[in-house]
Amino acid sequence: MDNYLSKSTLSKIAAETTPIFVYSMSYVRDRAAALLSQKTPFGMTVRYAVKANPHREFIALLHEVGCHFDASSSYEATELLAQNIPGNNISLSSQQPAHNLSELLNAGVKYVATSLRQLELFVAHAQPGGTVGLRINPGLGAGHNNRTTTGGANSSFGLWAAYVPDALKLALDNSFIIDRLHIHIGSGADPKTWQAVMQSALSIVRDMPDVTQLDIGGGYKIHRFGDEPETDMTDIITVFSAELEAFANETGRHIHLEIEPGTWLVGHAGVLLSSVTDIVDTGKDGHTFLRIDTGMNDILRPSMYGAQHKISILSDSSERERYVVVGHNCETGDILTPASADPESIEPRLLNKAEIGDIVAIYDAGAYCASMSAKGYNSFPSAREVTIE
Repeated sequence: MDNYLSKSTLSKIAAETTPIFVYSMSYVRDRAAALLSQKTPFGMTVRYAVKANPHREFIALLHEVGCHFDASSSYEATELLAQNIPGNNISLSSQQPAHNLSELLNAGVKYVATSLRQLELFVAHAQPGGTVGLRINPGLGAGHNNRTTTGGANSSFGLWAAYVPDALKLALDNSFIIDRLHIHIGSGADPKTWQAVMQSALSIVRDMPDVTQLDIGGGYKIHRFGDEPETDMTDIITVFSAELEAFANETGRHIHLEIEPGTWLVGHAGVLLSSVTDIVDTGKDGHTFLRIDTGMNDILRPSMYGAQHKISILSDSSERERYVVVGHNCETGDILTPASADPESIEPRLLNKAEIGDIVAIYDAGAYCASMSAKGYNSFPSAREVTIE
């Protein structure tokens, strides 16, 4: 990220105030351009997963370069419409039924039912003769832990695949066509996993003769720390394309691909800057803790998932020490350096020797940080968000 958010730039911003999120717009623009340049045999729609970070400038930029959008609630979809995003550029797939379904349908929002109940609600509000999408749980899930896995028997996301015939009958009986299939398994970087997902999805498409669009979801993992892999989207799109070509050769059906990257587009674009407010220890056999002026009210991922982020002390110290970095909330679990994928354990980091007032940079905080946090906890104000080119 040095080419986008250098140490000198971050230090200058942090000198004015902390905590603060800093987002690189040029990074997002370059990342989107790289993805939109990918070719698939029957076309591809890139939908930005808004839940990753709904910052208005991200939305405007991604719309400008040609991305469409995935909304995870009717409220997200409504906010997108208010930002002049065309309804037909928005796909809504939500755990909760839409609070304003008629309004969204009238605006042209593409609706994806995630249960038979939601399909019934669509039938009750839409004009017969139209089309609708259906999210399916294919029985396959992936993620670095259970909390990031959105497919399989332990996940409530989507209609269980065995009930697809019921959905097809409900649609047919009410003069609707299910033309979009939506599948999302969680997260991962291994092309073989994504190949299995595509094969599973196409096996369902085979029994849904009116499907012309397949949304394979998001969850394209990025490297944040240690030996975490980063998804090579060229490899993944190549795998998807090969499977779609094979399906077309066998069935004569040309399926348009949709993907929903969120983290992959904006995760690396953000840094959360904070300050060291205190340094305490628990004796010679314990730990030295860096207390900082942010925490789970701004960045919940480490506490919730045991997720790890690269952390740096932006000082010129030549000395290094091991620290456990903790947030300012009154919670033992407000820890920024958990053990890998284990929010119950801590793992000290070797960092520059710190002094009170030093700036702490938490990297790769562009996705699922400001948008997914314990906002307002302990009445701490949320960190500001700023963008730079």
